[in-house]
Amino acid sequence: MGTTEGTAALAADGLGKSYKRGWALKDVTFELPRGRVSALVGPNGAGKSTLMALATGLLTPTAGTLRVLGDTPGRGGTHPRLAFLAQDKPLYRRFTVEEMLRAGRALNAEWDQTYARRLVDAAGVPVRARISTLSGGQRTRVALAMALGRRPELIVLDEPLADLDPLAREEVMRALMEEVAETGMTVLLSSHVLADLEGICDHLLLLAGGRVRLAGDVEDLLAGHRLMVGPAQGAAGSFPDEIVVESRSTQRQATVLVRGRGPAGLPGWEAHEPTLEELALAHLRAARPSAHKSEAVEVSAA
Repeated sequence: MGTTEGTAALAADGLGKSYKRGWALKDVTFELPRGRVSALVGPNGAGKSTLMALATGLLTPTAGTLRVLGDTPGRGGTHPRLAFLAQDKPLYRRFTVEEMLRAGRALNAEWDQTYARRLVDAAGVPVRARISTLSGGQRTRVALAMALGRRPELIVLDEPLADLDPLAREEVMRALMEEVAETGMTVLLSSHVLADLEGICDHLLLLAGGRVRLAGDVEDLLAGHRLMVGPAQGAAGSFPDEIVVESRSTQRQATVLVRGRGPAGLPGWEAHEPTLEELALAHLRAARPSAHKSEAVEVSAA
């Protein structure tokens, strides 16, 4: 089926997936607009892997719907305009890089051999080398070229930087962002390393306990929160409960993340816009069942 220009790259409505052990995702609703680089964030067991498997057609929903580029994923396999790069970066280790690229051409109806080869050459990866002899960074660049060689409109990346050193992570992310800028494709990037996402992602999808806890444009979400820093004494009564996401304190200082711009004119308090890492971690901590605020209020920003 074809896609519609204005359709969201990924759209869930009441999406749920249950296993024998219980619900991995429940009542998940969100839209990922086209052309965005979205961070998929959450602790282990939050439902991230299940969501990615649903998007790629590897699983079918128990409840609700999920649309990929306007279409419903079917049992026939991954959407032809979606590419998926798994965390283990499946490559044939005995193949040479050149043989991997030929395999990509043989296995994909929509395949741009010239483009995939250019990505490998730009990374300085020797095409006659066997996959097993490459460094972690080189294998990631080959795996990324295999995914991008399909010329996808949407690429889903599951912890693509997990096994890389800091320099290799920076190089891979820079290469990916160059391709995003050139092609305008949409990216859904799962990562536990929030520092890797700062300044890269312009959209956030935060999962905890199988539910969406935060979703929307990063710029809007950051502008819609304030990190209040002030004296620990009396901090508990300084802010209305309904605007407090999380409150933490030491003996001397309290740090409170609030929705909105926070109350003005509080003696001894300073307001700061949070970083993406501060925002995400506060909402994740607040979503823990053992947290003082037993349930995080879901926030959405278009």
